[in-house]
Amino acid sequence: MALLKLTRTDSENPDFRRLVLLLDQELAERDGDEHAFFAQFNKIDKIQHVVVAYHNDFAIGCGAIKEYENRVAEVKRMFVQSSYRGQGIAGLILQELERWASALNYHTLILETGKKQPEAIALYKKSNYHLIPNYGQYAGVDNSVCMKKTLKQEQADQAPAL
Repeated sequence: MALLKLTRTDSENPDFRRLVLLLDQELAERDGDEHAFFAQFNKIDKIQHVVVAYHNDFAIGCGAIKEYENRVAEVKRMFVQSSYRGQGIAGLILQELERWASALNYHTLILETGKKQPEAIALYKKSNYHLIPNYGQYAGVDNSVCMKKTLKQEQADQAPAL
């Protein structure tokens, strides 16, 4: 896609906050009655590592990583506006998050998504994430799908200058 720019920022970024509101609206529709349960784990305060995708200076997608435990980060708040889906943008955001995580010395990324987000599951499988038992607050939650990827340390060396 022409004129796509990935920007590293944090959760104070107003474009990220606007995209998260759109994400939460979509998830509320998909998750229905279960949305409140999942929403409690998706607060964005104090997330220090956010990537926002811009097309012609308009924010169209985002993702974030947040430390889960020593050398393990969790992928959070992945979203691309519906009119921009199917163009590989989410994959580019995820790759940028992976490069950033490697540069920060994380060796593993984990994530949770929902069974009602088949596009997300497909993206993560295509990006070499594999299914793991549900972790933490998602243990025993039937509609949660948890995944993991071990990062190659050389990814940090391939990061573009920003």
